[in-house]
Amino acid sequence: MRTALPPVRRGLAVLLAGVLVALAGCSTGGDEGGEDTGQAQTGTGFPVTVDTKFGDVTIEKAPQRVVALGWSDAEVALALGVEPVGVSDWLAVGGDGLGPWVEQRYTNPPTQLGTMEVNLEQLAGLNPDLILDTRASGDRERYDRLSQLGVPVVGVPEGADAYLTSWQDQLDLIGKALGKQDQARKLHDDLEAKFARAAEDHPEFTDTTVAIAARTSESWGAYVNGDGRVEFMEQLGFVNSPTVQELAGDDFWVPISGERLDLLDADLTVLFPIGVEADQATRDPLYQNIPSVKDGRSVVLSDPTVSQAFSSASVVGLSYALDKTVPMFADALAG
Repeated sequence: MRTALPPVRRGLAVLLAGVLVALAGCSTGGDEGGEDTGQAQTGTGFPVTVDTKFGDVTIEKAPQRVVALGWSDAEVALALGVEPVGVSDWLAVGGDGLGPWVEQRYTNPPTQLGTMEVNLEQLAGLNPDLILDTRASGDRERYDRLSQLGVPVVGVPEGADAYLTSWQDQLDLIGKALGKQDQARKLHDDLEAKFARAAEDHPEFTDTTVAIAARTSESWGAYVNGDGRVEFMEQLGFVNSPTVQELAGDDFWVPISGERLDLLDADLTVLFPIGVEADQATRDPLYQNIPSVKDGRSVVLSDPTVSQAFSSASVVGLSYALDKTVPMFADALAG
């Protein structure tokens, strides 16, 4: 029997409730952060025009006060050598909002802003000359609110609503907006080559089915095409579980009832505990009874740093996740 799918917003709310609230109580408000002295070290070649869902955005001159609001936008900007003056901590990492997978660090801590709801007065107080919101809801209302400040807003690309911007598109958009196209291309090529090497080193991944599951404080679920976690596995040669994929609707997440955890069986099952301890999921008798789990062909991403880097879906986070997870997948398949 096909599992009933909720509307896109409910599915997204389930994921965000797990990632944003249960993990660390990330609020929609903002913090004052450190002293506001940061300036961008943007590139050249301006003016530049960036194509987004809401039309072409022209940036006339090199921005000096960049605000990064989209999911992982800040760490991508940092990877390109630009320090935002305001950021959103989507993964509730805390502190300056940077996980251990980000090598670059701020010289001046940015102001922490909200995630789904941004305080426009606080944002305006930063005097931004560029707003990055490349991985976000894609709502016209959000875009129009941010545009009220009269500065360029680089939003999501066409077809990437509901946080579905790929790491490639995110890197391309931000690289263009910051005048760092050459640096962005190098980061892109380096990560693509890293994926290719991992896939070549592990031919056992090719055409191997994988079910990418999640356990939140409220429910079980699985990811489908369009989500960065699925794309990650596909770039290694895996195929998303056809059983799970058949449940897909318009969202990147499908709910799985606790009584139907057998739907998570595949050649490899990967589990993300989101906002819960790993053993809350692994102690479940129905989880233990999944054939792939019984056979030892499962990986539980119990280290929050690894799962958050994976979930960041940024060029930086994915590189870190490759280093950590590929050996886990290989060991699980080897039995």
